[in-house]
Amino acid sequence: MAKPTLKAAAVKVDQRPLTTTSYAILGLLCVKPWSAYELTQQMSRSLRFHWPRVESRIYREAPNLVAHGLARASEEHNGARKRTVYSITPRGRAAFRRWLGQPSAPPQFESEALVRTMFAEQGTKEDLLATLAGVREHAHALYREQVTQAEDYRRTGGPFPERLHVIALAGRFILDYLVLLESWATWAEAEVGRWPDVKPVAVIPVATEVFRVGLDPPS
Repeated sequence: MAKPTLKAAAVKVDQRPLTTTSYAILGLLCVKPWSAYELTQQMSRSLRFHWPRVESRIYREAPNLVAHGLARASEEHNGARKRTVYSITPRGRAAFRRWLGQPSAPPQFESEALVRTMFAEQGTKEDLLATLAGVREHAHALYREQVTQAEDYRRTGGPFPERLHVIALAGRFILDYLVLLESWATWAEAEVGRWPDVKPVAVIPVATEVFRVGLDPPS
């Protein structure tokens, strides 16, 4: 089998403004060079809970970094197969360090299930219970998946053991988030299960209770 050879890839793309996704990919390139496919896989593995992006967006963003001079692209050949591999430039490392020192945008949370929950009185109690059950089951499955990954990190150090300290910070947030999500869905299922219906009714005690808890100052 022929050894892989490298040559510069002719990647031409109009510059687009840099976004958080741009810097997320640049951060991955700070760790090591990746192909576009490897970038999509690593984004899914390490950032899907707090910065999920569709694969097509990642494939477009890597050439944009090249256009800005923050990354370079090379074609890696192995026989008849070839792929484009991206690596960071000194200018890219400097830009990433500057970005790390800037203030972050406020956190945002996105959930289709909560949108459905907010307008559940337009549907049926069964619809709402199914939505909540889906959240609970999804959160539980993801939690078990993350626990397995955490156990692997603890046993082997993972693919980048030198980064384990910062990975642990994000990992703790993800595990706590999934516990919270499953706990909320379980609580909401129990509450809705006691409701006579989701249509407007004279009194639903849970509303008063939730607002009381939210407004009472912590002891």
